[in-house]
Amino acid sequence: QVQLVESGGGLVQPGGSLRLSCAASGFAFSDYVMSWYRQAPGKEREVVATITSTGGTTTYVDSMKGRFTITRDTAKNTVYLQMNSLKSEDTAVYYCNARKNYAMNYWGKGTLVTVPS
Repeated sequence: QVQLVESGGGLVQPGGSLRLSCAASGFAFSDYVMSWYRQAPGKEREVVATITSTGGTTTYVDSMKGRFTITRDTAKNTVYLQMNSLKSEDTAVYYCNARKNYAMNYWGKGTLVTVPS
């Protein structure tokens, strides 16, 4: 069955770094656009970063540019989110998403990132 399993979250001080991982299985990883979303308490889920199936194009929310980097490793069926210069505003549950078309859209269960103010 399709699985997206996030890991790497935790507590980090402001200015610190974390690397999130999303291990994919049960589908053709290389055919899917992969994204990281996040949802902070009391807020709607928002996209953080996206990487195309080829890895040739990445997109970020403006506030993430220069701080976050999304990459994918096709050999390991894993997508990463390197987060640097973390701020309290980055505190959220981070979700991995895989999308191929309207019918193929998978979500992980999320991993919590906490950055105290």
